[in-house]
Parts: sequence; structure tokens; C-alpha cells
Amino acid sequence: MTLPCITKARRFDAQAHRPFWMEGLQVGWIRVTDVPLLARWPDVFDVDAAGVTLSSRYSSLDMRSAALGAVIGALAADGRIPGWRDETYAIRNHFDAQPLAYIERAASRFFGTMTYAVHLNGVVEYADGAPQLWIARRSDTKATDPGMLDNVVAGGIGWGFGIEATIVKECWEEAGIPEEIAARATAGRTVHVLQSLPEGTQAEQIFIYDLALPADFTPRNQDGEVGEHRLARIDEVARWIEEDAMTVDASLATLDCLLRRRWIDAGDCAGIEALFAPPAAA
Repeated sequence: MTLPCITKARRFDAQAHRPFWMEGLQVGWIRVTDVPLLARWPDVFDVDAAGVTLSSRYSSLDMRSAALGAVIGALAADGRIPGWRDETYAIRNHFDAQPLAYIERAASRFFGTMTYAVHLNGVVEYADGAPQLWIARRSDTKATDPGMLDNVVAGGIGWGFGIEATIVKECWEEAGIPEEIAARATAGRTVHVLQSLPEGTQAEQIFIYDLALPADFTPRNQDGEVGEHRLARIDEVARWIEEDAMTVDASLATLDCLLRRRWIDAGDCAGIEALFAPPAAA
């Protein structure tokens, strides 16, 4: 059996999208049905059979950001870009690359640009008992995946933040984990997601970390984005993944933790190894 999260992580039809180009590089995917919306800005976008290209007249980082910002604001006002976050993301195909433009986080899925996130497995190990994981339930008011189960800490990496700084920030905001504990997080693997969603395309690289939490520590959300936390047995978590009760991203991050620690058998996760490499260009 292939787990739902593994199927969804690469559920993407390139034929239903057009490549989005900037400075000679493909930086995203725009749905065919959304391409006509960009006809309002013929001075910003060149549209042809090869895809959508940001006009070369915008030759600097600031000019590209300003042109896209005006378009994004108008699309959001028309309800075409939901879930405005007031967070800045950089358009860049690699995490350590120089940005080509800055955009509002909510627009990244409309344009299908690469985004980056951290997911942290909160692990509690006992000297005289089986290990357990802290699992969060997302707030019912979240713009994406409301009410679903999630890792104890998970968050997008905004422009200006590194991985470690994001871990520390998100640990406190989502679970009340102090910096001195958050700094102990250890790196797992990196998973790549390319999936079609109602709001567009999620093209995301997820950095997975594990954090050993003290047995007497209880997470407490600080920013209102988490409805509750649950301390769960490994078999419970595995069942939630099978039942598709966890988000795709959290399921993959949790599976990575369970596989690395040999708490589950690799045969139960057919297809997951392919997700640790970027998807081939379509």
C-alpha cells in the first residue's frame, strides 16, 4: 500500500500548468486556468506557448519585486490569492541562491515558486518505556489545512531567516519551547514536495529536524495557530498517517524520523525515498 501522503506529495500535472520564467530561469508553475488573469498586465508579463515570462524591462531585484507586488495586490483584492500573510518570501530556486524577486508569501502558490520550510519532530524517549511523539493539531482558523494534525513545530522560512533562526522562532511561537532547548534540534533529511492544491502549486523543500524534549515538558502554543498538542505512541502516529489525518508535509517529516530511528519498517513506506530528491523537470 502506498501511503496517501506519498501519493499527494508528487500529485502534479505539468500539462495543466505553464512554466513561469524570470531572468532566463524557470522559477514556478502557473495553472493554465490562471494564465488569462495575467493578461491585464501586458507590460509585466510576456505570455506565449512556452509559458509566462516576467518582462525583461524589469532588470533589477527592486523592479521585479515592485512589478510583481502590484499584480499580487490586485489579484488578492479580486480574491484570486487567498490567505494573505504579510510575510516576505524570496523567489529563488535554491535556498542559498540570491533572490530574483520578493513576493508576499500567499502568492507563492499562485505562481508555483519554490518555498522552504522546517518541520520538527518532538521526540520524548523514556528509560523504561517506548518513545512517543508530540503532535500538534492546527487551528481551525489556519488558512491551509485547518484542524489537521501536524508536527509539534512547523513553519515556512521567510526571507531574512536562516534554518536555525526559524527553528528557534517557530519553537517558541508554536509550542513555547525555549531557545536553549530548541537549539538542540538535530537535522534529519530534506524532502521535496510538488503538489497541486486549490490555491495553486506547492513546490517546497522541507528541512526535517528532530528535537528531544524532556519528559516533563508540555508544549504550549503562543501565537494561536495551534489548537492543541497530543503526546502520542508511535503506533497512533502511524495510524494517523495511514488515515490521512496529518498534513502531507507533517506525515513525510514524521515518516523520515520513524525510518531513521528504525521505529517502522521501510517496506511500509513504498515510494518515500524518491521524495528526498527534487522532482525531475517535466
